[in-house]
Amino acid sequence: MADDWNMPKGDLMKGKRGIVMGVANQNSIAWGISTQLAAQGAEIAFTYQGENLERRVRPLVESIGMDTMISADVTDDASMDAAFGAIKAKWGQIDFLVHSIAFAGKEELQGSMVANTTREGFRRAMDISVYSFIDCARRASELMPEGGSIICMTYLGAERTVPSYNVMGVAKAALEASTRYAARDLGPQGIRVNAISAGAMRTLSLAGIKGGKSLMGTGRQWSLLKEDTSMEGVAGCALYLLSPLGRSIAGEVIHVDAGFHVVGVPDAAEGE
Repeated sequence: MADDWNMPKGDLMKGKRGIVMGVANQNSIAWGISTQLAAQGAEIAFTYQGENLERRVRPLVESIGMDTMISADVTDDASMDAAFGAIKAKWGQIDFLVHSIAFAGKEELQGSMVANTTREGFRRAMDISVYSFIDCARRASELMPEGGSIICMTYLGAERTVPSYNVMGVAKAALEASTRYAARDLGPQGIRVNAISAGAMRTLSLAGIKGGKSLMGTGRQWSLLKEDTSMEGVAGCALYLLSPLGRSIAGEVIHVDAGFHVVGVPDAAEGE
């Protein structure tokens, strides 16, 4: 859980305001990032979809001294107009956006990608996981007259095949391409756009993939550091990209997975 690690505190984000989209519970990567941003002085507006999610997330938001929660359905233009309009009315401008939203049907996150991906499932995965980022980047950029930073969350399944990741891997590949194009388009405005490719972590997203739990064990065993991907590492990378420390970095996909992504063949077991 994000609360289990000792967050470095300071004022690196003091005076900075931004939006975090995608907190589902205390184990969410978006929540780990949020706690680190708050510890460094940032003011955060959180978006949510639906009353059930609001009830789960509100106590977390209040626990870090924040009070701005705004309903936002990324599949509905009117909802998004209202959400970003509310943020503009409250703050006028923002400095950062964290996009941590993705979805694919559970039936499509198992078995064969070719056999199990439906037209509607593909459309839905791309709409929620990819187009929402493009739409949010456009909307956020309009609130960044002095520049800013935007990040999204991806996974190694965008680059390599991962069992049962299927259509989500295709969507993440499109998300990474979108990151590069958004970085090109928004760079002249002083807005940096990057992605973090986190290793397998104990989140709701992992639970939705058939056999997902085994990805954590494999990641730990094969990684260069021989450890799980840590929330501290992912949140620290996000802080780096969203703060002035990340200046001159744009269009990157930064892997935070204990070095798992560079391994071609794992070390032989001892005694082999």
